[in-house]
Amino acid sequence: MLLATAALPAMVRAATSEGLPTRGPIAPYLMPSRRAEIALARSAAPPSIAAHATVLVLTRRGFVTAVKGTNGFVCVVERSWTAPFNDTEFWNPKERGPDCYNPPATRTEIPQLLQEAKWALGGLTRQQMEERTKLAFADRMFKPPYPGAFGFMLSKMGYLNHAHGPWYPHIMFFIPRDQIGNWAPNLKNSPTIAVDRGPYFSTLIMVPVPAWSDGSPAPH
Repeated sequence: MLLATAALPAMVRAATSEGLPTRGPIAPYLMPSRRAEIALARSAAPPSIAAHATVLVLTRRGFVTAVKGTNGFVCVVERSWTAPFNDTEFWNPKERGPDCYNPPATRTEIPQLLQEAKWALGGLTRQQMEERTKLAFADRMFKPPYPGAFGFMLSKMGYLNHAHGPWYPHIMFFIPRDQIGNWAPNLKNSPTIAVDRGPYFSTLIMVPVPAWSDGSPAPH
């Protein structure tokens, strides 16, 4: 959903789509080694947080816990199917979105992320995933974002499909759709950027920050 790999604002999208009309073979969506995926996931947040976080890695059947953390945060490399269902990059196998969720976000965002991965890798079409997501919200299997939920996306090594690279380091807040106006996003000189992913996802409020997770300065 996160993205984390959600649709970025139009000004940072790539001109050429790399998405596929349907999901291709599973292998390109996987990383070559568990160690590499753990390192990429941890790069989403400052080491003081990521070193003590739970880390998930993707297998052919879905995400599994590779490292059990102690601070309540969960770091993961998201794939393209966390984007909105109408996104042209929904099946882009190059997508890698390192994200590290705080404890409130793990209550609502992680369960949806885990289920979406199972559906995607299990062979469901985009349309079937959308229908199941609607039912999951109706049954309260998927829930609105918990108050205070946010994620770090500070990795300089990610590949966000619309930007063909890591975009800018940012903190991403998960909010109910009807609260967008409270954040004054997308206004002149406002530092907050809203991404409305539709009624079956948390709305994202992104706040760019000046440094990557390793402390090095980011481009302005």
